Amino acid sequence: MAQITFITGGQRSGKSSFAQKRAENSSDAPVYLATARIWDEDFHKRVKRHQSDRGEQWQTIEEEIEISKHDLVGKTVMLDCITLWLTNIFYQNNNDVDVSLEVAKQEWDKFINQDMKLFVVSNELGMGVHPENEIARKFADLQGWMNQYIAKTANEVFLMVSGIPVQIKGISNDD
Repeated sequence: MAQITFITGGQRSGKSSFAQKRAENSSDAPVYLATARIWDEDFHKRVKRHQSDRGEQWQTIEEEIEISKHDLVGKTVMLDCITLWLTNIFYQNNNDVDVSLEVAKQEWDKFINQDMKLFVVSNELGMGVHPENEIARKFADLQGWMNQYIAKTANEVFLMVSGIPVQIKGISNDD
């Protein structure tokens, strides 16, 4: 079973850099599990910025949905991020929240059934502006429910606030 550190927070709160530092402190050869689907040029630039922030010691695996199909036993893994992974699942399931949540939970359960050290990045969408359209509201609900599900499986949970990690579950051992 995976040892899970879940890191959540708002946009540009420092989630990825905190997760990256923790993963680098845990391994000389961490794995970056990227879930992004490049939708436009702006997003392509964001991905490039994240890539440039990582050193050569990182192995990158790109996986939009089936995160459990990769053998990561014994590895230190940074999954970035749950929000993009859920976006792919939600889109694939025609914006059906119930089906998407079930698919995500099943895939998550298979994924964490590996012995690995896992740092997971996600977004807290429900703390911001109320979404203006039905699909965005449905997605915010899906994100919130999946964050709760992941947090329950996590050994540690951190909420990032303005670049400051606030531990809300577990005991840090400063790795």
